[in-house]
Amino acid sequence: MTPFEHPGLLYRESGGFLAGTVSFVRAAVEAGDPVLVAVPGDRLDMLRDALDGIGDQVVFADMETAGRNPGRILPSMLLPFAAAHAGRRVSIVGEPVWAGRTEDERPACAQHEALINAAFAGADASILCTYDEVALDPATIHDAWRTHPVMISEGERMPSPSYDGDPVATAEAVNAPLAPPPDEAESVGYEGLPDLSAVRSFVRRRAASVLDADRTQGMVLAMHELATNTIKHAGGPGRITVWNEPGRIVCQVEDRGHITDPLAGRRLPPPLSPCGRGLLLVNQLCDLVRMHTSPSGTTIRVQMAAS
Repeated sequence: MTPFEHPGLLYRESGGFLAGTVSFVRAAVEAGDPVLVAVPGDRLDMLRDALDGIGDQVVFADMETAGRNPGRILPSMLLPFAAAHAGRRVSIVGEPVWAGRTEDERPACAQHEALINAAFAGADASILCTYDEVALDPATIHDAWRTHPVMISEGERMPSPSYDGDPVATAEAVNAPLAPPPDEAESVGYEGLPDLSAVRSFVRRRAASVLDADRTQGMVLAMHELATNTIKHAGGPGRITVWNEPGRIVCQVEDRGHITDPLAGRRLPPPLSPCGRGLLLVNQLCDLVRMHTSPSGTTIRVQMAAS
């Protein structure tokens, strides 16, 4: 089995993007690998056109839609694609962060990239992640060097001096504390299962002022799952804080639990396991999920846009 590879490609404009990705995809197709390309829409069309003659042998996904929440990329795209081709080497091109990502989304993208190393450790796979070094800010490029064992810059492939070689330690390095909520945020505490009805009512009241009925219900369900996790796994108590930002609502759960599995919510639990699906569901429902966990407690912050 060929060792797992996770190179980061720094490119400049469309020419650099195509130069680095077309050869990768063509070589994978020629080797008989199943290939997934998940990049933002404009690059998706560009690469599909450049793969004339073999495009029907590639699975394409628009990362702006499928990966809107970076926490959804592993459990909804990358890991299912690998599982669908068990016993074969898979090759993937991904671009989880682009210039349109918000300041809140970019750290979540770095965490996703770090967790790829843990999720695919020992797997027969090659995942090429592309970065537009002209359009992206220096901090995002720095995160690329931290989360990829190998980098490709100006056609040169080199070990990343910023990658420490430990997938779990790399994930921990981007497990940064979240900024405090704004002063106008509203909070409610809870301790046991009887409090969940009040939690749902609180979230529904706040969410309904921003979201339509379906998305309001999705936010209520997500926060119910997080509050339930607090009670069942962290022993309670917990606190939910809610505030509005332009065009979206933000909800946050804090408790005294410590999530020790860095891939919690990023992979399917065993079929008969009674646990492990709450965070997975939250990633599916919400547009963004941020988490900071430590021995002193865990904070999970989710966002849902009005549309």
